[in-house]
Amino acid sequence: MNITSEHPLVLAGQYGSPYTLKMRAVLRYRHIPFRWVLRDSKWDDTPTPPVPLIPVIVYPNKDGSHGEATVDSSPQIMRLEGEFAGRSTVPTDPALAFIDSLIEDYGDEWVTKMMYHYRWAYQDDIDKAGKLLPISRNLQMGSDQAQQMYDYITTRQISRRELVGSTELNQPIIESSYERLLDIMQEQFATNDFMLGDRPGRGDFGIYGQFTQLVKWDPTSMAVAAKRAIKTVNWTDRMDDLSWLPVDGDSGWVTLEDLPAATRKLLAEIGSTYAPFMVANAQALMSGADEAVCEIHGQTYRQGPFAYQGKCLKWLRDDYAALSDADRLRVDAALDGTGCEVLFT
Repeated sequence: MNITSEHPLVLAGQYGSPYTLKMRAVLRYRHIPFRWVLRDSKWDDTPTPPVPLIPVIVYPNKDGSHGEATVDSSPQIMRLEGEFAGRSTVPTDPALAFIDSLIEDYGDEWVTKMMYHYRWAYQDDIDKAGKLLPISRNLQMGSDQAQQMYDYITTRQISRRELVGSTELNQPIIESSYERLLDIMQEQFATNDFMLGDRPGRGDFGIYGQFTQLVKWDPTSMAVAAKRAIKTVNWTDRMDDLSWLPVDGDSGWVTLEDLPAATRKLLAEIGSTYAPFMVANAQALMSGADEAVCEIHGQTYRQGPFAYQGKCLKWLRDDYAALSDADRLRVDAALDGTGCEVLFT
């Protein structure tokens, strides 16, 4: 590897991006040398990535110049796992690692709906995002340009709410799901610092990324968290930089058969929200239907099918199929009764 303190990775992203802050936290925790740069700012000289997404991680060439540019946080994490030893975010037990990846995908693909909803459904949140997001790229932006960017960003993002499921019909489903997640996390922190032991896994970083916005950035969801689950606010602060956390080799993970009670509740929450949606989305994509429709906590959830989330379910199913027979049986036992079983049947 060419990555050193002299020739580090470059992480290009934005403060208002949950996936950017997710990856920054992973790099800090793992002690991987990197340089942070604001995407599309005057300091951003990174190459064009294969897809216009953030964050972008750029690998250095041998001479320190910019090399390959990568996107998509989950593949980024797993690539780093293969390139850097120590302070891993992946449990050594393949069955536990699979559960961890399921939690991460829930954060990336379901909790993100909460984040998008709160940011673009409430006026105070719209105003904050519309004003802050543009100046993150250019602090010297004038008032006329800032107003133009405010109008462009807010109009565009509000128009996309339906694409991610943020509708009047789905509002009580999304908001109650956020409240239950906060309650589960608050219970978790009564006895544990992380989902799967004394160290963070991919699932912790997946939820953390969305919480950087939900509990620390957007006014309406921040107020809900501060009132309902204050420990999530402190946990989000801690997760931002865990470079200080002592980690002893590969130890520190719980066993799959002894998951914390709150983690089991989290799996049941995943099984009652993310799981039925992901299955309905896959079915809609396969049939060519205009809507993915499912029941979540006794209410009808509807949104247009989302191709990327169909890929996520396929990848998850591929990983499930790749487990040994013994580990697959252990995963089945851990998921029994949670509702997650529908993902793999």
